Amino acid sequence: VVHILFRWILKGFILSFLLKTALSLNPDDPNVCSHWESYAVTVQESYAHPFDQIYYTRCTDILNWFKCTRHRISYKTAYRRGLRTMYRRRSQCCPGYYESGDYCIPLCTEECVHGRCVSPDTCHCEPGWGGTDCSSGCDSDHWGPHCSNRCQCQNEALCNPITGACVCTDGYRGWRCEELCDPGSYGKGCQFKCQCHNGATCDHKTGECHCAPGYTGVFCEELCPPGSHGAQCELRCPCQNGGVCHHITGECSCPPGWTGLVCAQPCPPGTFGINCSQECPCHNGGHCDPVTGKCICSAGYIGDRCQEECPIGTYGFQCTQRCDCQNGAKCYHVNGACMCDPGFKGIYCQERMCPEGFYGLKCNKRCPCNTTNTLSCHPLSGECSCKAGWAGLYCNETCPPGYYGEGCQLTCPCQNSADCDSITGKCTCAPGYMGDDCTITCMAGMYGTNCSLVCNCRNDGACSPVDGLCYCKEGWQGVDCSIPCSSGSWGLNCNQTCYCTNGAACRPADGFCLCSPGWQGEYCDQPCPDGTYGLNCSERCDCSHADGCDPITGYCCCLAGWTGIHCDNICTQGRWGPNCSISCNCENGGSCSPEDGTCDCAPGYRGPFCQRICSPGFYGHHCSQPCPQCVHSSGPCHHVSGHCDCLPGFFGPLCNQVCPSGKYGKDCAEVCQCTENGTCNPIDGSCQCFPGWIGTDCSQTCPTDFWGPDCFHSCNCHNGAMCSPYDGECRCTHGWTGLYCTQRCPAAFYGKNCANVCQCQNGADCDHITGQCTCRTGFTGNQCEQKCSPGTFGYGCKQLCECMNNATCDHVTGTCYCSPGFKGIRCDQAALMMEELNPYTKISPALGSERHSVGAIIGIIILLLIIMVLLALFVWYRRKQKEKGHDMPSVSYTPAMRMTNTDYPLSG
Repeated sequence: VVHILFRWILKGFILSFLLKTALSLNPDDPNVCSHWESYAVTVQESYAHPFDQIYYTRCTDILNWFKCTRHRISYKTAYRRGLRTMYRRRSQCCPGYYESGDYCIPLCTEECVHGRCVSPDTCHCEPGWGGTDCSSGCDSDHWGPHCSNRCQCQNEALCNPITGACVCTDGYRGWRCEELCDPGSYGKGCQFKCQCHNGATCDHKTGECHCAPGYTGVFCEELCPPGSHGAQCELRCPCQNGGVCHHITGECSCPPGWTGLVCAQPCPPGTFGINCSQECPCHNGGHCDPVTGKCICSAGYIGDRCQEECPIGTYGFQCTQRCDCQNGAKCYHVNGACMCDPGFKGIYCQERMCPEGFYGLKCNKRCPCNTTNTLSCHPLSGECSCKAGWAGLYCNETCPPGYYGEGCQLTCPCQNSADCDSITGKCTCAPGYMGDDCTITCMAGMYGTNCSLVCNCRNDGACSPVDGLCYCKEGWQGVDCSIPCSSGSWGLNCNQTCYCTNGAACRPADGFCLCSPGWQGEYCDQPCPDGTYGLNCSERCDCSHADGCDPITGYCCCLAGWTGIHCDNICTQGRWGPNCSISCNCENGGSCSPEDGTCDCAPGYRGPFCQRICSPGFYGHHCSQPCPQCVHSSGPCHHVSGHCDCLPGFFGPLCNQVCPSGKYGKDCAEVCQCTENGTCNPIDGSCQCFPGWIGTDCSQTCPTDFWGPDCFHSCNCHNGAMCSPYDGECRCTHGWTGLYCTQRCPAAFYGKNCANVCQCQNGADCDHITGQCTCRTGFTGNQCEQKCSPGTFGYGCKQLCECMNNATCDHVTGTCYCSPGFKGIRCDQAALMMEELNPYTKISPALGSERHSVGAIIGIIILLLIIMVLLALFVWYRRKQKEKGHDMPSVSYTPAMRMTNTDYPLSG
């Protein structure tokens, strides 16, 4: 019963869904057809409902208190359900169309592989595809919808089957790939710059460098390796002893110290250097290095040419050893032997002949030196050697002024009367000087000891570095030179008087009269002679076309048609006549004659006032030159320059060349913004995107659920699949397959592309997405490979067995298998030995379950019989009630939905 009820509910749901779908179609759609259909509607209708009405009358029945019971038929208004047949217009798709949402979509028997179905069995192919079902790609010579356009590509270039754009092979460029790459570029679209060096040529296809003789390497950036030269570095180098051959000619360049054609001969003795061209300059037995020419000196000599003996105190090879001689003895510069002065002895002359404090041939004389200021006393002469800062015969005198140091032999470096320390020689400067040697005068503005005081002289007055006294310049006076000379005075300390006239100024430094323009003389009392003007009458009038010159300013009074300071300039553009006072009326850059004002038109214009441009087809000066034959131009040519005004997308002298790849617009000056996902229109720069791309620069992929050219097509992928923006191909998610990802993975497969094999056992179901196993009743484990553990059974092994007395439990149903000596559903009853021996009483668990099933069926049958008996009793009771109403007509009706209180009594 439940199964039948479920089927009726499902049918009703499907019917309501189809009815809703049919009603949702747009009747104005030309692909929607309609017809009339009948259907039943449940309605409510009123009728007269009879019923038995009981009432009482007076009578002689004493037992009922003189009341008798009477019956009559009355009627009430009631309502019941009825069926009414109605008609409605049913919309459905016309033949050859099917429903999709709210629309009727044309049906093509053969699927439009690369296109869309536009009418029944008619495909509209995408660009690049042809055939009745749009499954055939365009061949290499055609492109566009249904492959109807012929390709124009050259040099084996490929033609885009969708847009017709030429995809040039490496080394070619241009609209039709008709041009070779420019020198210095190569490869795809000539976009790569050749990296070859040193005069090498570059293959326009591959970019391979073909090296010039003497060079090698991938980019010809390397000279031929040592030992080779010439073309492709194939010739062997013959140079020896480190000689290097020229990478192109092979000529040997010998290193210093060698000579010969192949550098096989060493330099002769006495020569060195490159080609052994230099002579050795060494002296005193020294010899030179044949490579560098550096002198290798013998012991006791140094210098670039071994011409110098070792400095005093050194000796030996390269003078590296120090002499140990004492008491002023000199050592031999060759072997370092000490040569003692008289009065000393020993290997290092370290011993005095006489004891300390005595001298003379017999060492019997006492030294007269002041011991405090003396270093030593000579053992023969008794001469005193004084300490630094002391002098005199007995070292008892300080150094004289201007000297210091040992023996007072060092001259003090101090200047400008500075004092010098007799021991260290340090200078103590006089006021006005500073520095280690007191040669630096105090800086301007400073004076005193160590130049530590600041001068306050003004107006460039000089300051004495000693006492800071100010020395004013001419024209200034005062202690700090801040007071200028009074009017009419000049000179040092302003003690001279001025005698200038005619407004001339007196120079305060020397009293010289600075005459006003137009005057001259010692006191500016003489006017300038004719032909001169200006300050000191030093300027001469220079008027080329004028009546004269102003004696003060020198301004020229120009004639008509001339202007300028010297009247040597013709009237400026736009002016003419006397003193250039009249304005020109010439237009468009025309110039007028400065004398009579006639117009001389600029190139490209004509007319009395140059107000008109050249006639079409002519340009230039006087409009006398014919225009060239402009091809793609907005007009004949420019009336001034004669250049062709190219339309956008073209360039060249005649506007007959299409903009190169990557350029567009006027003069091909605009750079295309299209990415590699589309081609650029050379006229307006608009991008023609490849399928799957949109945007002004073709940089955006199609939005989700759209694909193809201009993302026109809608994706038909299901179950979360991604749609390829190029061809609409569905990339299914895990667990799905099919053209539109509508099919689950086949049984026993799951995952991405349904490539994984299910590992489920014991008849378990495998999830088509994750591969997870759904175990059947009685099994568990990741792969359902295990039966339920003892003590559990059922789905998921979550039910606990109730078997007792060590009985085993079926892992699927939970049925108990009793041990010997026990019985019952849970094996909780003891079994007699006879029952175990009687085959009719000993029932296996399986038979026991069958007995329980039979008992359940019998119980259901008994329950149904009881219900039928009760229904029969109810019918009998109703019939007995009806018999009580005499002459009552039988009326059948449906249950009343609503009743009124109106009665309809019957007469009689």
